[in-house]
Parts: sequence; C-alpha cells; structure tokens
Amino acid sequence: MMMDDRNSKLPPDQATRQEVMITIQVRCRSLSLAMETAADFIDHLSDADGIAFGDGIGSHGRSGGATGGGDEELGDMTFFMSNYAKEALKMMFMMRSHHMLTDVTLEVEQETFQAHKVVLSAASPYFKAMFTGGLKECEMSRVKLQGVCPTAMARILFFMYTGHIRVTEVTVCQLLPAATMFQVPNVIEACCAFLERQLDPTNAIGIANFAEQHGCETLKQKANQFIERNFTKICHEDEFLELSVIQLISLIRKDELNVQAERDVYDAVLKWVKHDEDNRYPKMEHILYAVRCQLLTPSFLKEQMKTCNVLRRAPACREYLAKIFEDLTLHKRPAVKERKPNTTRMIFVAGGYFRHSLDMLEGYNVDDKVWITLPKLTVPRSGLGAAFLKGTFYAVGGRNNSPGSSYDSDWVDRYNPISETWGPCSPMSVPRNRVGVAVMDELLYAVGGSAGSEYHSTVEYYDPELDRWTLVQPMHSKRLGVGVAVVNRLLYAIGGFDGRERLASVECYHPENNEWTAVPSMQHGRSGAGVAALHQHIYVVGGFDGTRQLETVERYDTELQCWEMVAPVRIARSALSLTVLDGRLYAMGGYDGQNFLAIVEVYDPATNVWTEGTPLTSGRSGHASAVIYTPSCISSYMESLNISDDAKNGKKGERRTGGGSDDGPTNRQVMECVSSSSSNSRGAGPGGRSCADNIPINVHDDSELMNALCTHVEGTCLKMPYVMTPPETVKEAPSSESDYAMETDSSLCEEESDDPGSAETIPLEGVPPPEVPPVNECQQRSVPRKSKCLIKRKASAVWNDEHCTLVRLKRQITCFVSSIVSPPSSSSGCCNGSTAHAKKPALEPSTDTSSNEATLRSQKDRTKDTFS
Repeated sequence: MMMDDRNSKLPPDQATRQEVMITIQVRCRSLSLAMETAADFIDHLSDADGIAFGDGIGSHGRSGGATGGGDEELGDMTFFMSNYAKEALKMMFMMRSHHMLTDVTLEVEQETFQAHKVVLSAASPYFKAMFTGGLKECEMSRVKLQGVCPTAMARILFFMYTGHIRVTEVTVCQLLPAATMFQVPNVIEACCAFLERQLDPTNAIGIANFAEQHGCETLKQKANQFIERNFTKICHEDEFLELSVIQLISLIRKDELNVQAERDVYDAVLKWVKHDEDNRYPKMEHILYAVRCQLLTPSFLKEQMKTCNVLRRAPACREYLAKIFEDLTLHKRPAVKERKPNTTRMIFVAGGYFRHSLDMLEGYNVDDKVWITLPKLTVPRSGLGAAFLKGTFYAVGGRNNSPGSSYDSDWVDRYNPISETWGPCSPMSVPRNRVGVAVMDELLYAVGGSAGSEYHSTVEYYDPELDRWTLVQPMHSKRLGVGVAVVNRLLYAIGGFDGRERLASVECYHPENNEWTAVPSMQHGRSGAGVAALHQHIYVVGGFDGTRQLETVERYDTELQCWEMVAPVRIARSALSLTVLDGRLYAMGGYDGQNFLAIVEVYDPATNVWTEGTPLTSGRSGHASAVIYTPSCISSYMESLNISDDAKNGKKGERRTGGGSDDGPTNRQVMECVSSSSSNSRGAGPGGRSCADNIPINVHDDSELMNALCTHVEGTCLKMPYVMTPPETVKEAPSSESDYAMETDSSLCEEESDDPGSAETIPLEGVPPPEVPPVNECQQRSVPRKSKCLIKRKASAVWNDEHCTLVRLKRQITCFVSSIVSPPSSSSGCCNGSTAHAKKPALEPSTDTSSNEATLRSQKDRTKDTFS
C-alpha cells in the first residue's frame, strides 16, 4: 500500500483519511467467498480504525477547501491495484507447489496433497464446513478423504488455485462425482457442458442416468430432451434394452416423444420385451397401457394379435388390443391425443400458380416466424395435393402449366427433409389436377381431380411400404377442386366442381366397408376451398361459388353431424391452402378474383377470430401445404451439428462429437465410462481402469500436474489442455439475389375461373436464408510461447528463485504458468505436455523454426495425452 508523503506534513488533528480500494478480478465464482471474506475484513478494519474505503474505479485525488488557520487541506487519494488478487493467487499456487505454509495434507487412497485450508474453504462449502464448523478436522493437519480418486482430487485442487479445469472423456466420470461431493459449482457446470456436447444415441440414456445420480438437473433435462428427439435411433441401441420397466414406461408415455407413427413405439416395446422375454413378458400388459395403441391402424393390430408370440403368452394384452381394434373400426373418438414432439415445427408450401405453374418448395418455421427455401420440385406443379406420411413429404398430381408445357400429371414425388432430396414414387392410375389428398391408416389417399376435361369420381390410396397405388370405391359425384379431411378414421370429401355446378354435398368414406355415404351438405356450394380437420370439427374456408370468391367459413361437427358458420376470413379467396398447427388454422395464399395473394390469416377457435400471420414470400394460388414436426432438420439439422461452408451450399452438415478428433475416444467410450462409474466406487474408466491409471505422472506430487498445463522451455509450444470456451456464432451470408427467376412472358391460364392467369403480376420477393444457430463447442488451442518458462522437475530439487507468470491465451483461454529457476542440470529438455482428446490443432509457428521442427517431431512420438 502506497502512502502520500504529504500526509506527514499535516498536524495530527488534521490528518486525512487514507482510502484504499482493491479491485479484484477473478475468473471463477468459486473464489467469490474469499472475496466476501476479504470485504468483511476490510469493513472491520474500517470500523475499528476509522479508515474509509472508496468504491470508485481508477485512481484520483480530491482537493479540499481551506481550513482554519489558513492552512490548505490536501486532497484524499485512492489507489487501485486491479491485479492484486491475481498476483496473490499466483503466489498461493507457487507456495503450494513448494509446500510453503501449507497447513493441511489430504490423503486420497495412496496419494497425498498439501494445501491451504483457507483456499479450500473459500472454493468449497464442503471444506468450509469441515475446517470452520467445529468438527475434529479443524485441528487436524492430515485429513483422509473417501469417495474420490487421486486424479480427480488433483484436478479440482488445481482448479481451486487457478480457476482452470480440463475435462476429458475419461476423467469426466470421476470429476463430476468429486465436484458434486465438494460442492464446486464451476467444475460441475464444466463437466455437464462437456457431457452435453457428447450426447449421442449410443450414450444418451447412460448420461441421463449419470446426471440423475449426481443431481445435475439441467444435464438430465438436456439428455432427456435428446432421448425424446432421437427415440427412433436410441431404441436400437443396447442402452435402451437395459432400461428398467419403470424407466421404459416413463419414456414412452411422454407427449414429446418424436416418432412419425405410434408403430415405432410399439415395435420398440416389443423389442425390449423380447430381449429378456421370459422375465419381461408378464410386464407387457402394464407397458401396453403407456403405448398409444388407439393411434395404431386396425390392420396392424389384427396382424399382431394373430402372429405375435409375446401377445400369445399374455392373454390380457390380446384382450386389450381387441377392445381397441373394435373401437377403431367403430370410428370412436380416440381416448388419447397425438404426440407433440418438442422439435422444430414447419409448414411446407409446395408449387402453386402465378402466371404459370411454380416449382418452389418453402418451409415456414413457426417458432422463428421465418420462411426458408428448400430444394425445388422435380417439375412445376399447380393444383397439386400434398401431405406428410411417416416424416416424408409427398407431392401428388397437379398440372404443369409452365411455358412450353401444359398437361395434367399422375406423377408423385416424395421429399426427405433429413437428406433434403426428392425421389419418385409409383404414379397414380390417372392424372389428377386439383386433387384432394389426405392420410388415413398410414396410407395416402388421392381423391377426385381432373385429367383435361374429364372430371374424376375415382379414389385411390398409396402404400409407401409397397410403393403401390390401389383403387377403392369411387365417390357418388365427380369432384374437381375438392377438399378432403380425416376424422376418426373417416375420409370426408367436401364440395368441388362436377363440370356443371359447385357442389355443397359431402361424402364420407368408410375403409372397413369400402363405401361412401352421404352426410349433411354445406350451406354454400363451393370449389377450391381450404379444408382441414381440428379435433372433431372440419373447417371449410373460402372457395369459389361460380360467380365470386367467398370469404365465408363453415364448420362441421362430426359428432353432432351439423354445419355452422364461424367468423369469415378478412379477404375473400379461392384456391388457397389450409393447414392446422398448434390448435390454429392457417389460411395461406389464394386468388381473390384479381390478384394472387401472399397474405396468411390465422384462426383461433377459442376466440373465433382471424388474425394476420407472416405472409408468403410471393403471391400464388393452387399450392399445397402440410405440417411436420421435425428435429431441426431444415435450418440446422440438430444443435449438435456443425454447419460448415459445404452445408451452406446445400450439403449435409457433419456431426460433431464434443470436440473429439478422429483418433480420439468415441462417444461409445464416454458411454462405457459413464456406465462404469455407476458400478465402480472409484470411478473406473473403460476397461475397468481407474482414472489414476491413465496418468503417467506422480499425482501425489501435484506440481507435476502443472507441467501438463504449461508450455515448455525456450519458446517452443505444446498443445494446451482441453478448456471450455465461449460459444461462437456462425452466420450464413444472405443471398444476393432471389432464388426464383420471374417469367415475364404471358402463360396459359387455369381452365377454371378460380385461377386466371391474366391477373396482374405480383413481383416475387427474395426468400431469406435460414438462420444458422450458434454452434457450441469446446475448442483447444496451441499457443506459441515467447517467454521463458522453466518447470519444476522433481519435488526434491533445490530451487534458487521463484516467480509465477500469468499468460492470457487466445479466445479467453488462460493458463497459470509457474516458472522456477532450476539448476543447470535440470533446465534442459522439455516437460511432457498434454494432448487433448478433443482435436489436434495446428501448431502455431514460433520465432525459432528449428526449435519448432524438433518439437513437432518430438510431439509425434508423444501423441497420447498424459491425462487420457
């Protein structure tokens, strides 16, 4: 502390107060307790000695006014030492390395660690209670610790003195239990962040169990969310087969389970039972209650009751499924609701008409309220139908009314959102323009439509497993521009145009009887309306009545079998698309008689109000839309994917495994490590080895631990340890031009007056690219060292001088380096640095080229991590 010499010139009764301010900047919250203790001590001194401590930043002086007697009062001065705590910690670390003023020895198995009680107490509530709570350890200079391995103890001690922790696939299994026991939240957070980055279908269940065992609720939640999103992959892993019956039931009951069909859940359960059938088949009845069997198809249930050996051994299960089969064939309302995965929700909009047929495919991210561009249709289409079936998007029929082409199509294409590729399906029996498309019993139905001037009453369905179309009983009326919906396994065909008039009639198809029956008609005849089902209601929005576009909306109650009018849309339109998401209706695009619309209106049944939504990127009519719950496969695939430049150009992203390199430990090794930690009190890693077995250093002399976290002598560099770094944000540059080229020539118009091609041209707007989310990853950097760093080699060596240097590394990675002047005999050579499992970074060149080349050669011979 510096004192102003002028204070000595003042008389005693006019002595000024000396203000002292120490700004302490630390990197870890684990030292906050020590800082609070220091603040309390300062306050105590202030009260006792009349010393006032300032709270400003920087150093300054204040000039006082004249005092009695004519003497001038000198101003107070405040002094700041911002690096005081940093230097103090460096000195503490150096003192511990030389066993100076250490007052406690920790015994861990066969190893010993010397430390300072005050540092341990400041960093850990566990040690604070031990050394200040009146326990017998307060007076002990040697304390034996149970339940922690030497390597974990060494790393946690290093963290307490430096604020740095290195986490690897092997040591995380011992670090997390030790940090939980010692109540060191920063180390717990580092371990949890590391394990979160390692989540994979092969280890997610093990990590979830590991997190629950050690009370890491956030990690447990993230692991469970990963399991929910990737259930169809995880159910094929060995971990899934080892679940207890309680864990299995808890998992398959979740609404958030991401499956394309309930059959995926049923098959996973059957696989789990067959893994140990003799012991597990009696539990099948309880498990089936958690499966939403009401969402299975009657044909599948019938097949299972006939052929499944497990059900034969469990008569109660057969009776339960028989009752569900009966309810389904009677078209009763299911007692269970459909699952709603906690994943990205996307509305796909395909094709359409604007002066000509369009080949665009776009997706609307409901969460982010943005449109993104997806791979185009194989051919332009308007008047097409579309639907999602088992996670695949199908584009059915329509008309190719583009320049140089004009024909109705029987083509069917399917789009895989994961691979972002289109593929062909078997064509329909006839071309179908302005066709109605719906999914029922995991089959894709195509209803009505036209081929030129021929209007269809025929109906056929597509089986994706057989890649085959099958005709069913035709409707009673021909219907072009028909709307279709499915409620309780009944297919409704609503309105349309039969060549003479717009129909108000409605027909209902019963798949068991293969017949169509009439149901009450709408109040207004219309074609080209938007039709969708929500709960037990069917909504019919807009349309064309033969003279004008309609704004009216009708709703049919399938249970009461009656129609009622609800709030109309704000803009009359026909040839729009209507879809349902989150209990709301989305009326998108269409034609109002003069313009092609981009407007989107959203209807809330609870309030009976239409509101304006995010508009389409351009006006269009005759398009199709469908909804998918997808695991972030459109904009970023998954949180764990790293979006590279290739991915921005349309290639699939590459999986990142928490920073692991090609030759580093795999996620399966993490799974084995996590699994083994539950059964090994010492926390053995893969192969039953303790984490101490993986470190070829003298851990009880933990000054050697410092060597692995320092660069070596004379400016050469070693790879630094695995350190958590802040996430980086990778953003995609916006496209400089629109994804679609505007045709200026006039095109052929649609035959029906719903969609005239002579309407005023609406310019296409550029489609914004998807936002690429931040990519969280632990990175490792090698840092060239220009300053001399002499490392202590043996605990018994004699040292002549001591000092410590703090070096700030790139990307906020820091490393405390203790430099000790050693005898000439021990100053040559270099320490054994550590090579992180995460990735082998390129070494940055130092100023000494020859030294670097020698170092690189020596490092090739030491590829294994001293901490692996």
